[in-house]
Amino acid sequence: MPKEFIVAIELGSSKITGIAGKKNLDGSISILAVVQEDSTSCIRKGVVYNIDKTVMCLTNIIKKLETTLKSKISQVYVGVGGQSIRSMKNVIVKEMETETVVTHEMVNELMDNNRNMSYPEQEILDAATQEYKVDQQYQLDPVGIQCSRLEGNFLNILWRKSFYRNLNKCFDQAGIAIAEMYLAPLAMADSVLTETEKRAGCVLVDLGADTTTVSVYYKNILRHLAVIPLGSNNITKDIATLQMEETDAERMKLKYGSAYTDNSDIDNSLSLSIDQDRSIMSRDFINIVEGRLQEIIENVWFQVPNEYIDKLLGGIVITGGGSNMRNIESAFRNHTHIDKIRVARFITTTVHASQMEITAHNGMMNTVLGLLEKGDMNCAGEEITGDLFGGTPTDQPGTVADPLHKGAPRPITEISGKGIVQTEEEKKKAEEEARRKRVAEEEEQRRQEEEEAERLRREKRENSFWNKLFRGVKKFGEDMIKDEE
Repeated sequence: MPKEFIVAIELGSSKITGIAGKKNLDGSISILAVVQEDSTSCIRKGVVYNIDKTVMCLTNIIKKLETTLKSKISQVYVGVGGQSIRSMKNVIVKEMETETVVTHEMVNELMDNNRNMSYPEQEILDAATQEYKVDQQYQLDPVGIQCSRLEGNFLNILWRKSFYRNLNKCFDQAGIAIAEMYLAPLAMADSVLTETEKRAGCVLVDLGADTTTVSVYYKNILRHLAVIPLGSNNITKDIATLQMEETDAERMKLKYGSAYTDNSDIDNSLSLSIDQDRSIMSRDFINIVEGRLQEIIENVWFQVPNEYIDKLLGGIVITGGGSNMRNIESAFRNHTHIDKIRVARFITTTVHASQMEITAHNGMMNTVLGLLEKGDMNCAGEEITGDLFGGTPTDQPGTVADPLHKGAPRPITEISGKGIVQTEEEKKKAEEEARRKRVAEEEEQRRQEEEEAERLRREKRENSFWNKLFRGVKKFGEDMIKDEE
């Protein structure tokens, strides 16, 4: 029986994670393999800056997964995230004749016009529809309503073009076919937030190593997305200013760090050991940790648009590796004055796994598990038999499958607002398809204009004085002949 499994890859600032899993009939997921590679030398703040080293990490991950699975990997799901991802609102307006009924084609035209917007050095990864304004009324679905003015309000998710190109280049050079590329923050939000939280209004905070991602939801719609270039590593670096190695600073952070400590609970005489010869007073250590964390929380809260601050009935949901710090809920509660705080240490879907990385339930695997949950296509290639003469060598990278969607590119309306990011190849095909369509439309318009011009010339000739005179003389002659007969 052919193997079936799904493979997802997350490119994080501290680790690149590859995971393989199988979806069960009851909706749960069984994890088959987990592989991680250190990415500190090739990924910074969630984006690729060393292509060669990233390609090496990706190739190693695929080889290790294939060895465990005893099967080639034909394609993978990939998450896009990191520094410079941000959202920007955009409005597209279509003026129409009075009492015009809105059609699907009109709505699709607004969406296409929005995706064709150009931003300097920025790539539109996705566009989430906020609502439509039909004359003076706001509607989520305007089709079938009569109006004279249709306005589409969109939230465009942008990323730097150089980051987008580098990511695509890494997978191309590694020979890894991309089944689907997703916005990592949106994939994770779908896996850790409840429908109630999204509908009531909430802020999802992903505390990563180098970055913190802020997603604001209201009425089941993404309203704002931003990535702050601050993470838990900044706390480690602050501790390291006490003249110690970052590994020792990380150890102290994990052992003694607390997001919030009540002043009455601080022992002014307590000192914490740095090494055999040095120590730091507990109060000074607390001030270092809480000072940096306060800065991160204030930046998070600054990202929440004012129009939604009083609509967050779902509260704040915290996840990521940084969410494991003690008293993190108290710190957020004190600085944001939001009482409803939840720490999402795992996704809402049932997962069967024996791997320590998964069973730890520490929030660090939520993004890659969210990507795995999104997958719905088999990523298994041919089986590895170990036959030296007939099988595929196991020391070679995975067999590269034809890229998904190799045929006609999917229309924007099919993927818009779903967190799906077009790969560079898909984007080129879509642009070529749009160019061919535009040329065909221009040719058709030119043909119609020529036919109209020819019709007008005929009418002009037929209505000219000499033509009328000729027809009159001809008719007079025909009448004379009839009379003689």
